[in-house]
Amino acid sequence: MFFRLLPWEYAIRNLFRRPLRTSLTFAGLTTVILLVLIVVGFIRGLERSLAVSGDPQTAVVFSLGMGENLEYSSIAMRTSDLLPASVPGIQERYGREYVSPELYLGTQIGVAENEPSMGLVRGVTRSALLVRRQVEIEEGAWPESGEILMGRMAATKLGATNTEISVGQPIDLEGRSWRISGIFSAGGSAFESEAWCRLDDLQQAMKRQDLSVVALALTPGADFSDLDLFCKERLDLELQTIRETDYYASLQKDYGPIRWLAWLVVLLVSGAGVFAGLNTMYGSVVGRIPELCTLQVMGFVRRSVVISLIQEGVLIASAASLLAALIALVFINGAAVRFTMGAFALRIDSTAVLVGCGVGLSMGLLGAIPPAIRALKMPIVDGLKAV
Repeated sequence: MFFRLLPWEYAIRNLFRRPLRTSLTFAGLTTVILLVLIVVGFIRGLERSLAVSGDPQTAVVFSLGMGENLEYSSIAMRTSDLLPASVPGIQERYGREYVSPELYLGTQIGVAENEPSMGLVRGVTRSALLVRRQVEIEEGAWPESGEILMGRMAATKLGATNTEISVGQPIDLEGRSWRISGIFSAGGSAFESEAWCRLDDLQQAMKRQDLSVVALALTPGADFSDLDLFCKERLDLELQTIRETDYYASLQKDYGPIRWLAWLVVLLVSGAGVFAGLNTMYGSVVGRIPELCTLQVMGFVRRSVVISLIQEGVLIASAASLLAALIALVFINGAAVRFTMGAFALRIDSTAVLVGCGVGLSMGLLGAIPPAIRALKMPIVDGLKAV
């Protein structure tokens, strides 16, 4: 059955007839959508940080029974020499194997006058640059003795400023003062939260002669089972191995409850926004009952009036969604946050914007329908008398 709709301009004019109410509604919707974008940006940033951290050609050898706790691993120093001599398929260039012996641990790091914070330190040799191919030194140089190389997210992890974590600045680590030699990036991976120094320096400072892990790069056609077989056969070394991509995939799984909790926050915030929209729209519609009844007297059926009210709600929600997305892209995208695994950047990507705008439009739609229906259930004669 055909029915006549109210002009589109009518909904737009109504928004400007009550500027204070419209402004408050607009501000509330923008705040809610912005909160949703921040939470979704957190989820997307965490997922991306773990997704880009692994290299499919890299395998990690560490102590048996450590699970994902590489910082507690302890293997013999000679492991880094035994692996290239016993396992085929390790990449090699100009006689140099792509094998990186590393000492990896969490310890207290002091920056400037701040209280020491827990940071992640990795003792490495220059071979680490062969295996960790995403690592690039952006400022400064490779560390010499008594120097340390900081990831670009290390300042966030340590609760320090970028000025305090800059080339030439001192930091305290294991009772010694170290000079920052440079800043490195790693394509947004988890390595960017770490501090790298010379392996022998860290072993001396920690009074340890062992390693935590040995990372090695396999050739594209190499069989990972050869490395796995070596670790299982050498019972005296108590080793296990895992592909780096599988390791970070397991971390993704471990952080699954956190991601579900974050999505629950998105749902709760969205629900609160819908109820806030309902409350606002109820107040708006109740004050317009005579107007809505007059429209019916003029020949517009109730369905037309409901659609006009929905248009108002969707219009203001759409504007709030666009503003919140713009604020998120300009001021929140790429912002660094601390986390147990280190630090990572919030990521406002297409998925985050889609979720945020979807929540905004849902609030505009769902917030307008119930009060409109309730108001129009009133008899026209009683509605015209309403004040």
